[in-house]
Amino acid sequence: MASEDAGQTRLDMITHLIADSMGTEVCSVYLFRDEDTLELCATEGLQAEAVHKTRMRLGEGLVGRVARTGSAVNTPNAPAEPNFRYMPETGEERYSSFLGIPIQRLGQVLGVLVVQSLDARVFSADEVYGLEVVAMVLAEMTELGAFVGEGAALTRPHQQSVMMRGTTAQEGAAEGHVWLHEPRVVVTNPVAEDPVKEVERLRAAVERLRGDVDRMLEMAGASDKDHRQVLETYRMFANSKGWIRRMEEDVSRGLSAEAAVEKEQSEARTRMLRVADAYLRERLSDLDDLSNRLLRLLTGQGQKTGAEMPGDPILVARNIGPGELLEYGRTLRGIVLEDGSVGSHAAVIARALAIPLIVHAKRATTEALNGDLILVDGDQGQVHLRPDDTVASAFRDKIAMQAQAQKRYASIREEPAVSRDGARVHLMMNAGLMADLPSLEGSGAEGVGLFRTELQFLVRNQMPKRSELSALYARVLEAAGGRKVVFRTLDIGSDKVLPYMKATDEPNPALGWRAIRVGLDKPGVLRMQLQALLRAAAGKPLTIMFPFVAQFEEYRAACAEVDKAIAREERLGHPLPETLDVGAMLETPSLAFAPKKFFDEVGFLSIGGNDLKQFFFAADRENERVRRRYDTLNVSFLGLIEQIVKRCEESDTPLSFCGEDAGRPVEALCLAAIGLRTLSMRPASIGPVKSLLLRSDLEQVADIIAEAREQGEQSVRPAVMKYLRDSE
Repeated sequence: MASEDAGQTRLDMITHLIADSMGTEVCSVYLFRDEDTLELCATEGLQAEAVHKTRMRLGEGLVGRVARTGSAVNTPNAPAEPNFRYMPETGEERYSSFLGIPIQRLGQVLGVLVVQSLDARVFSADEVYGLEVVAMVLAEMTELGAFVGEGAALTRPHQQSVMMRGTTAQEGAAEGHVWLHEPRVVVTNPVAEDPVKEVERLRAAVERLRGDVDRMLEMAGASDKDHRQVLETYRMFANSKGWIRRMEEDVSRGLSAEAAVEKEQSEARTRMLRVADAYLRERLSDLDDLSNRLLRLLTGQGQKTGAEMPGDPILVARNIGPGELLEYGRTLRGIVLEDGSVGSHAAVIARALAIPLIVHAKRATTEALNGDLILVDGDQGQVHLRPDDTVASAFRDKIAMQAQAQKRYASIREEPAVSRDGARVHLMMNAGLMADLPSLEGSGAEGVGLFRTELQFLVRNQMPKRSELSALYARVLEAAGGRKVVFRTLDIGSDKVLPYMKATDEPNPALGWRAIRVGLDKPGVLRMQLQALLRAAAGKPLTIMFPFVAQFEEYRAACAEVDKAIAREERLGHPLPETLDVGAMLETPSLAFAPKKFFDEVGFLSIGGNDLKQFFFAADRENERVRRRYDTLNVSFLGLIEQIVKRCEESDTPLSFCGEDAGRPVEALCLAAIGLRTLSMRPASIGPVKSLLLRSDLEQVADIIAEAREQGEQSVRPAVMKYLRDSE
């Protein structure tokens, strides 16, 4: 492996040596040529002509099974196995025994190492271990480009174009260069010449790691229980005799200290992918993080590698917390995460900063290198890494067209959104950070239809003080310059868990203890926030909205807390708001059927489209299999919204719609056509929505919707799209 020969020669020599030393007739190396296809790259014993010609799909045959599961297959009778695939071009049907070992690095399978023999035998534990070590070193060498040669599977790594599909968490398109949140640790010395010296290096690094964890525990405040719990888990792993023993055994058998750590880390990641229990997955993730720390100590490759952040950075990470993301701020052009979710804290921050975000982008951190050209298509949920000129050119054309459209939207920024038939629609923006407020001027928004107050709670390690919140809310009102700002009280739970709040284990958190339910059960936090809002208003008009109200009594109980807060402020002699408007978010179908008295009493209602849609269709918006299955323009869903519009009109209750669909021009047009006259959306969507409203006739669209319903159509989208095409 340490020879200077060409990649193919080296692979051929490796397969020959393994077959010879293990007494097997066959040894073969299969590597991935693309995401789904393995290619035979070297063999001793099979037909030489089959090299670079024999291919199999992921999961196909015993080799494909090893690649798909990341687990070894050890059988004395390969042809009898259900996954066995006969490949006449290799002549392998004569061989009975089969041992396949995944060639993997940090949980990513790069290929499969196989030995086969004529006699029926089960390979021993020592033989399996020996091949695992070889496979691990093969993985490191493959990553370092040691096996470059002919055939697609032997192309130099991190050179070819890669297209990854993910899930859109924030729309938009961006071009830039990769900035890895956690630079990859590269192990350049997988094999050690002096095992005794390597064990000493490993033990010294482990001692330093234990000292670092102990110091972090000393610095962690006693009140920060969750942070301490993570560090206690770190300390438990750092002192795990089994973990240390396994790494020392790996070193004694010839691996370097770094390679031994990475071997154990890779196995932990493989186990992590198979575990269904969320708690166990988190613990394995802690072990993974601890292994990274140990690798950095051994290699000296710290977080600061000396690389300079590019001027147009696109962040690539496995996951990232809201606080870390806020530290980057608006310097980022885009974000690509391997994990994450559309409702995660990072997604909330990305939306607030209007940064395109794609989650669930598999292999992003293993494929990307710092400085690589990368294109993020948040509209299509695609990431193009090191794109070829054709893809890059088409993408730049798309960005140029969007920029041209934004100029067009800027020309109508000051115009009111009035349709061709004279209907006036008020377009508001969503916000959650002070950084959002400058968009009020630039976007043409008439006010803030939703200010998410939870972001100030999510990005801290401890509860914010009332004085801090009051000062922030006062700055928001001042920045709004007299425009309306609707403050939504703390909306936590479900996918938004405070780092300093004890997590509750709920089987279905989206339907669990969240939002107003938390506020009413823990009234101290709600009262503190209400007092902060009242003091921030300081005589100005104030609008407060309660999230996730499911029944009339919850709204009444929340209003009672407002009354208590007002009475307290009066006693203290603090000025009260000039006017106070208190409303609720309608996010559950139950509230649409509340008594008439509720609609008479409530100050205003805002339809929370994201949650209402998921509960109406019983389709979890975090679940990729179902979240795109149901259309907002489904006649049944529009029927529910029409019913809400009618009930609000009867009670003269102001109504708005807030959610992702409010910022999608076609959906916004249909919502306006069925009677919604206030829509709240991300600032970048206001221009496109206003542009479409200005050139549309809402009465005609309403007739089209009614006609589609009468004809039994499932969705009005096709009919509305035809109207728009005919109107051009």
